[in-house]
Amino acid sequence: MRTLALIPFLLPAPALAASPIAEVLCEPGPQMTKRLATRYGATLSSTGLRNPEEVVEVWTDADGGWTMVIAYASGTSCIVAMGEHWAQLQPQDPA
Repeated sequence: MRTLALIPFLLPAPALAASPIAEVLCEPGPQMTKRLATRYGATLSSTGLRNPEEVVEVWTDADGGWTMVIAYASGTSCIVAMGEHWAQLQPQDPA
């Protein structure tokens, strides 16, 4: 019975995903803007109102990397998602 109790300690630990901005979750909006623009070469590509207190921002870089940020009315901005292979789509004619 004691052997079974040791099994969780013998299993390999899950690997943590490496992220170039893993140390940043939330910070004041101007600092987030500066970090994304200067350190990562990202530009603000699009925005949308999530609710009266939150704006969603998508930042992209020349290599197709993207970062989604929520900018709060309080002045804090938080990274909520990031990825690769961003593609800007052109509006389609519904006809």
